[in-house]
Amino acid sequence: MAEKSEKMTKQELTAQDAFQLYGAEASNWLMKRQQLIGAALGVLLVGGLIAATVHYFSSRGEEKASKQLGQALTVLERPVVTGVDLQPAEAGQEPPFKSEKEKDEAIVKALGDFRAAHGGSDAAVTAALPLGKAQYRLGNYDGAIAAFDEYIAKGEKNEPLMVSAREGQGYAHEAKGQLDQALASFQEMAKLDAGGFLQGMGQYHQARILVAQGKKDEAAQLLADLKSTQTNTAAGRLATERLAVLAAEGVKIPEPKAAPAAAQDAG
Repeated sequence: MAEKSEKMTKQELTAQDAFQLYGAEASNWLMKRQQLIGAALGVLLVGGLIAATVHYFSSRGEEKASKQLGQALTVLERPVVTGVDLQPAEAGQEPPFKSEKEKDEAIVKALGDFRAAHGGSDAAVTAALPLGKAQYRLGNYDGAIAAFDEYIAKGEKNEPLMVSAREGQGYAHEAKGQLDQALASFQEMAKLDAGGFLQGMGQYHQARILVAQGKKDEAAQLLADLKSTQTNTAAGRLATERLAVLAAEGVKIPEPKAAPAAAQDAG
C-alpha cells in the first residue's frame, strides 16, 4: 500500500479505512487459530483449539462449560464457499456456509446460545470476543460493544487478544459515529503491548479519529511519531500514507517528538 500514498484522496479517508477491513480479517484469522484463553497457553492452530480450551477450563473446574464451548467454536472452522454448486456434505460433516453473512449469523446463534446457558463462567467471557466480532460484521454495533465491553471487563488483562477486543470496541463506536468513545478505546489499545500485526495500530487509529474530528494537526503529530518509531511495521507504513494526504491538504507536518526506533533500541 505504500506505493499508493500519493494517490490516496480525501474521499478515501472518509470511507471505511482499508486497513480496518484487512485488520479485521487478519484478527479473525488469528482468532480462529490462537487459543482464546491467555498468553500462558501460547498459540495453537484451529485443530488444537477445542481440545486445548477443554483442557484449560477443566483444570479450573469448568469442564462442562469448556466442552460445550468447544462444540460452539466448531462453527469457526466451517469454510465459506461461494459461486459453486456444493456437493452434499459427507455423513457427520456440516456443509460449508454459502456466505460470510450466513456464517456470522451462525456464530452469533451458537455463541449466544452457549453464553445464555453458561452465563458467569470464564468460558462465556471467552466466547464474548468472537461473538462481538461477528456482531460487528453483521452491523449490530450495540451488540458488538456489549460483547467487547464484557470481555474487557471480565477477561484476563494480560491476554494476548485483549488488544483485539479494544480494537473491536473502537471500531464499533466509530461505526455508530461515537468518535469520542472510539478515540478512548484506541487510546487504551495503544497502552497494550500488541506486537506483531497490530503493533502501533492503536496510535494509528487514534490519528484516524482525530482527522475525522477535524483535529488534523494533532493527528499529524501522532502520525509523525508513529512513522518515526514504527518504520518497518504496517502501522508505520500507513502513517506515512496518511501524512502524505494531510500534507497535500495543506497540513504542516511536524517533526516527530519520539525518538526513532533504532535510537530507542540502542538506549
